[in-house]
Amino acid sequence: MITLPCLDNGEPFPPACQALKEPDGLLAFGGDLSTSRLLQAYKLGIFPWYSADQPVLWWSPSARMVLRCDDFRISPSLGKLLKRVARNERQQDAAITVTTDTCFEAVMRACAAPRGAQAGTWITDEMIAAYTELHRQGYAHSIETWLDGQLAGGLYGIGIGRMFYGESMFSTSSNTSKIALAWLVRFLKANQVTWIDCQQDTPHLASMGARPQPRAAFLRHVSETVNQPALLWPAGQMLGDGTIVPPM
Repeated sequence: MITLPCLDNGEPFPPACQALKEPDGLLAFGGDLSTSRLLQAYKLGIFPWYSADQPVLWWSPSARMVLRCDDFRISPSLGKLLKRVARNERQQDAAITVTTDTCFEAVMRACAAPRGAQAGTWITDEMIAAYTELHRQGYAHSIETWLDGQLAGGLYGIGIGRMFYGESMFSTSSNTSKIALAWLVRFLKANQVTWIDCQQDTPHLASMGARPQPRAAFLRHVSETVNQPALLWPAGQMLGDGTIVPPM
């Protein structure tokens, strides 16, 4: 019988390769969502994912969904929209603009909102508090799409060294989360970040170019990038040329 390691007494994570095959990737349970524990997890290719009625569950799937920035794929219609956004984004009255780190907690709460028939969310108040603290310390970032001055889409994730871990996206208007992702990809490419961890294999992510990577390849990439110099990531307006400027 396989015993799942418990981290409640401060034990370190076991090697990610010891994760269970069924359910795929479950590595350990317990512990907390302190900044030090979360950073340790991400640097080892491990992430938390659990429901409100469960202990903290830690995962490292055998195949990890990854979006290589060079493989990001958009439809012709979205491409035309992105060009229009980039052309107008510096105008004072631009209908669509993209910012970063201007309302992190609001983005997380929007990502946690019920979607369709979805009964609940894994983005609990405990998770929001933990990742908001990561944001305060400069590790967690949000990208926000504004439509006529209202927050209409976005995403958030973790940046460590030259690695970015995507967590969740939301959209209240057509294409607004995709705009945020497109601007994030351009910013990351401009700063030599080549992979976005997407964690789970979904048709939506696959349609944008994400592909599963074997755990060993993913962990190797993580080990090569997390100790590189961190990105300069100020809050402000994120532009379509991959730069960030003070908000208008």
